[in-house]
Amino acid sequence: MFTILKPLLFLFSPETAHNIIVGLLGFLSKIPFILPVLRLFYCYKSPKLEREVMGIKFPNPIGLAAGFDKNGEVFNELFSFGFGFVEVGSLTPNEQIGNPKPRCFRLVDDLAIINRMGINNKGVKFAVSNLKKRKSGCIVGANIIKSTATPNNLAPQDYEKSFAQLYDFVDYFVINVSCPNVKGVTKLQDIASLSEIVDRLTTLRKYFDEYRPILLKVSPDLTHDQLDEIIDLILISGMDGIVASNTTSLRYDLISDSDKVLNIGEGGLSGKPLYKKSLEIVKYISKKTAGQLPIIASGGVMSPKQAAEMLDSGASLVQIYTGFIYNGPGVVKRMLRYLTKKRKNG
Repeated sequence: MFTILKPLLFLFSPETAHNIIVGLLGFLSKIPFILPVLRLFYCYKSPKLEREVMGIKFPNPIGLAAGFDKNGEVFNELFSFGFGFVEVGSLTPNEQIGNPKPRCFRLVDDLAIINRMGINNKGVKFAVSNLKKRKSGCIVGANIIKSTATPNNLAPQDYEKSFAQLYDFVDYFVINVSCPNVKGVTKLQDIASLSEIVDRLTTLRKYFDEYRPILLKVSPDLTHDQLDEIIDLILISGMDGIVASNTTSLRYDLISDSDKVLNIGEGGLSGKPLYKKSLEIVKYISKKTAGQLPIIASGGVMSPKQAAEMLDSGASLVQIYTGFIYNGPGVVKRMLRYLTKKRKNG
C-alpha cells in the first residue's frame, strides 16, 4: 500500500503530505475495523523486545520522535503501526503558527529533510484535550519548548507551564533546548540557563503524586566539552536521561545538488546524513556515563541494522521519524523482527 501512496504523497510539499496523513489517520480511526487490520499487518510482539527504562515498561524499544504528532491528534492511531512509544510535540504553552511557508523540504537523494517549521502547534491545552483520550497501555511522552516570543530569561516559566498542564497525561517529558528553528533556543543549552530550567522542573515534579521521568534533548552540533557539562548537570540534577539528538544546522555528507541545498537556506537537517553523528554522540554519552544514563537515540535511523547498532552502542531506546517518512510504516515491524532475530542468535 505504501508503495502506491508514497509517489502520490511526494507530489505534494512535505508539510501538505504530512497534513494529509494526519487527516487520513483521523478519518480511518472512525471506521471500526481499520485499526485492528493495521495492527494485524504492522505490529510485531515478542517478550524479547520488552524492556524497562526509567521505571517505564516499554513493549519494544522503537518509538516515534516528536514532530510527527505535534498536537497529540493521532498518537492512538500511530500505535497501530507497531511503535513501542510515541512522543508528541514540540509543544508551547500557547498556540503559535511557526515560521512562514515554505518551511519544509525533501532531499530525496539523501533520504533527508530540511525543516524550519518554527514549532507550529496548537498549544498545550489543545494537546491535553487529546491526551485525555489516550488508550491504556500506550506509552506517550511530551516534548516541550519555550514559545518563540518568550525571551530566554523568561523561558523557565514557559517550560513550567507546559510541564504542569501535561503532567497527569503523559509518561515522560523531553525538554527541548536544541531546536535550531526557534531563535535563541539553542542558547538555553548553556549551563547557566539550563540549570535554572532543570531545577525548576525537578522541584515542581515533587508536588505530584506520580513520578514522571525528565529527559533533555541535545543538539548534534555540540562539542564534547559542551556535552560533558550537560552530562554532568543531568547526573547531579535529578534528570533521568538524554535524547541524542535533534536536527543539525550543518550540511555534511550530502549528495543532493549544492545549489538546491543553498536555495533552501536555513533549517534543521534530519535523515540519513545525520546517522553517523548521532551514533557518535550516543557512543560518547554511553562511555562517559559508563552506561548508567538512559539514552534515547534519535537522528538518522533508517534501517533495522542501524536501530540495532544504536542499541548495541549504548542506547536504551530508539526513535525514528524521517526513516518512517521515506521507508513507510512497515519499517517498524522490520526493525522489531531484526532485533528479535539478532537477540535470539546473540
